[in-house]
Amino acid sequence: MRFLLSIASLAAIAAAFPFVAEQEGIKNSHIVRRQQSGGYQPGGPETCPFNPNHEYPVPVSDEFQYNGAKGGLPGRGQGGYLVPDPEDPDHQFIAPTDQDIRGPCPGLNAAANHGFIARDGISNYSELVDAVQNVYNVGYDLANFLALVSIVVADGDVLTTKVSIGCDATTRTANPLSIHGSEPGLDGHNKFEGDVSLTRDDYFLGKGDNFNFNGTLFGMMAETTNGTFDFNGLAEYRYNRYVQSRQENSEMFFGPLGLFQYGAASFVYELMPSGSDNYVPTMENTKSFFGAKQESDGTWTQIPEQIPANWTNRVTPYSLIDVSVQIGEMYGKHPVGFGGNVNGAFVGLDFPPFIEGGNITAAKPSDYACLLYQLISGPIPSSLNVLVTPTIEALQFVLTMIGGSSFTNLGCAIPVTK
Repeated sequence: MRFLLSIASLAAIAAAFPFVAEQEGIKNSHIVRRQQSGGYQPGGPETCPFNPNHEYPVPVSDEFQYNGAKGGLPGRGQGGYLVPDPEDPDHQFIAPTDQDIRGPCPGLNAAANHGFIARDGISNYSELVDAVQNVYNVGYDLANFLALVSIVVADGDVLTTKVSIGCDATTRTANPLSIHGSEPGLDGHNKFEGDVSLTRDDYFLGKGDNFNFNGTLFGMMAETTNGTFDFNGLAEYRYNRYVQSRQENSEMFFGPLGLFQYGAASFVYELMPSGSDNYVPTMENTKSFFGAKQESDGTWTQIPEQIPANWTNRVTPYSLIDVSVQIGEMYGKHPVGFGGNVNGAFVGLDFPPFIEGGNITAAKPSDYACLLYQLISGPIPSSLNVLVTPTIEALQFVLTMIGGSSFTNLGCAIPVTK
């Protein structure tokens, strides 16, 4: 299975960003070059916090069972319980130190601050799968998918299954024998975190900082949603952010991975609300998860992300199909083009069979689910500067961990690995 940028788009993009042309001869052995912050730049290895005392999170137990997810395996899929349990000493909130890594995902930052994943911010596949099930009652299929996105797309290590939830910590995530270069973690531009984020700057506008909390953007989100953070409000805000980015960011890029942004927006009203508030997405809960504090002058600043007090997670699991439905409905409310700004003009891209001429053609939830699958199992245009092709090892890892039947049952094609 092969996915390519349209010839016209590729020509324009290659002219503006010559790294594309340099990738022409790259097969699926390893990625030679990436557009990432390096050295002492934001998100680079030299500025990445280092905690010499890496401690694995305390797993669920008979006394504090949560969803019973352990070892990367499915949990019970039964929510509606307090998180954390008030009597559980291992999963109470502890603010991160300057040695701990935090990144662009509020939900994972909160999970780290409560010890559901390693508090230093160096996590792995099993931790991620367990944590989102136990904390948020994410369904196993979606938990598995999100962990794979974090490791394969966002540049963790498929051999160690480790990933930084923030900056480039390659020396701590990579296999010593790895030849795959740097592993920028969830901060990696146009991978896990891209332009048009809810509360993070675009990479170019933020001068490389696309991972720290932007209080102005949180304030815009709160104002647009009238502080309720529901579907209609988030759909409107997602569209407004796209328009803002396209107008203000001369280097703006919104590729197929931009669909993850709609999924992430759905987490605000699907995963963050509490049973103690009848599962209404309130300001109190949302600002706690985002680590947002309103100052006396009305501006918003960042504090450590925290699971709200007396917080009860969702009752039913949030599945891959559930998030696919939300992605389709939210995108469909305000459709936008896929592509990027090049020389003052927007250039659409192709990603057959679901995106043609910058326009999405997916018609039903299973189409969106298949598109999400293809984004982690085939060559993808991850930025205007590079065409990323997963290694054979990465693709085999995806197929092994995701379980082919989860997607073949939806009619998704499965790529060949040899």
